[in-house]
Amino acid sequence: MKISPGALSRFKVLELGSTIAGPFCGRLLADFGAQVIKIEDPAGDVIRTMGESFNGKSLYAASLLRNKSTVSVDLRTTEGRQVVKRLATQCDVLIENFRPGTIEKWGLGYEELAKENPKLVMVRISGFGQSGPYSSWPGYGIISEATSGLRSLTGDPDRPPSRMATALTDYLTGLYGAFGALVALLEREMSGQGQVIDAALSESAFSFMEPFVPAYEKLGVVANRAGSKLPGAAPNNLFTTGDGDFIHIAAWHDTLFRRFCSVMERPDLADDERFKNLPGRVKHSNELDDLIAAWTGSLPLDVLETRLQDAGIPATRIFTIADIFKDRHYKAREALVAVPDASLGGSVTLAAPVPKLDRTPGKINHAGREHGQDTRAVLMEVGGYSSEEIDALVKQGVVQESKTS
Repeated sequence: MKISPGALSRFKVLELGSTIAGPFCGRLLADFGAQVIKIEDPAGDVIRTMGESFNGKSLYAASLLRNKSTVSVDLRTTEGRQVVKRLATQCDVLIENFRPGTIEKWGLGYEELAKENPKLVMVRISGFGQSGPYSSWPGYGIISEATSGLRSLTGDPDRPPSRMATALTDYLTGLYGAFGALVALLEREMSGQGQVIDAALSESAFSFMEPFVPAYEKLGVVANRAGSKLPGAAPNNLFTTGDGDFIHIAAWHDTLFRRFCSVMERPDLADDERFKNLPGRVKHSNELDDLIAAWTGSLPLDVLETRLQDAGIPATRIFTIADIFKDRHYKAREALVAVPDASLGGSVTLAAPVPKLDRTPGKINHAGREHGQDTRAVLMEVGGYSSEEIDALVKQGVVQESKTS
C-alpha cells in the first residue's frame, strides 16, 4: 500500500507487539510519512477490542492503527517467523514491545536480524528494560508507572495515589521510542550502522520525576501528592467558581501576581509581606488560596475567565472532550480531522498529528485498516513474495488476509 510522501517517507518500519506503547510509537512515525507495516497475530491486536466501538469496529484502533499497512502473520509458526525476518531485511526500523527475551526465542533478536540488515534500528519497548532485576516482570504502563515514583505524586495528599484515565506511561514511552528511532537514524547517516533503543516504561515515567531527584539527594526531600496545586509555584491551583464550576489560575510569577491582584481588586495583597515574592507565596500558599477562593466563589466562570484573560492572566476552565469539539481555537488549529472511513459511517474524527511542521506536516491518510487487509500487498511489494507463495502461506495458516483485501 502506498503512503503519501512525508518527512519520513523514505523509511520503512516494521511494527511488532501490540496494545499501546509499541503501536503509538509506530503511529507517530506513520503520521509523518514512514511506511509502517503492522504485524498482527491471527487474533488481531488487542487494541481492536479496547475502548468504544461503532458498527462493531474499535474507534481506538481507528486512531492508533492509522496510516499503517496491516499484515496478519502467525509468529508461533517457523514459517511465520521467516516471513517477519524477510520483511525485516527490507526495513529501516523494527518496533517490538514483547517481554524481554521473547523475540530472541523466535530467532528475531537484533544480533540475528543485523546479520542480514546491519543498518536496522530496533526499538525495544518493555516495562522495565532489557536488563536489570526487574526486566522479566510483566510491565503494563500503570505498573511501571507505580515503580517510577510518578504515581506517588498523582492525586490529593489525603487520598491514595490516583491515576490519569488514559494510558499515560504507554504514550510517554512510545514517544521516547520514536525519538530514539529518529536519533539512531540520524546517527546511522554517519556510521552506516543500526543500533538498539531500549525504552522502558518505568524509566520513561521516571524521567518526569526530574526536579525531585537532586532535591532528594541534597536535601532528603520526598515529594508527595499536591492535588491541583503545583508545588513551588503560587498561586497555581484550581478554584471553585460562583456557579459551581472550576477555574485554574496560574499567576505565580511576581509580575503576573501583581496584575492578578488588580483584577481581584486587592492591590494590597501584592505588597503584603507574605505574598510579595514567590518564596513567600509558596510558604503561605494555603492562606493565599483561601483568599483567592473567596473571590472566585463570588463570580460565575464566564466572568472570571473574561476578566483574567483580558488582563493577560493564565487562567481557564477545565475542558472536556465535548468542549474541545466546539472550541474555536481547536477548529482554527485544525486539531480535529475528519478522515474518510466507509466502515465508520463515512468518516471518523481523529486527533491531528503533532507537532506542526510548516513544510512537511504530518498527515492522516486513512484510519486504522482491517486486520490483515494489506497482507498480500506488503508481502509482494516489500517481501518480494510471488502470488503463488502467498497463496501457499495462506493455505497453511501462516498468514491471513481480510475479506476486504
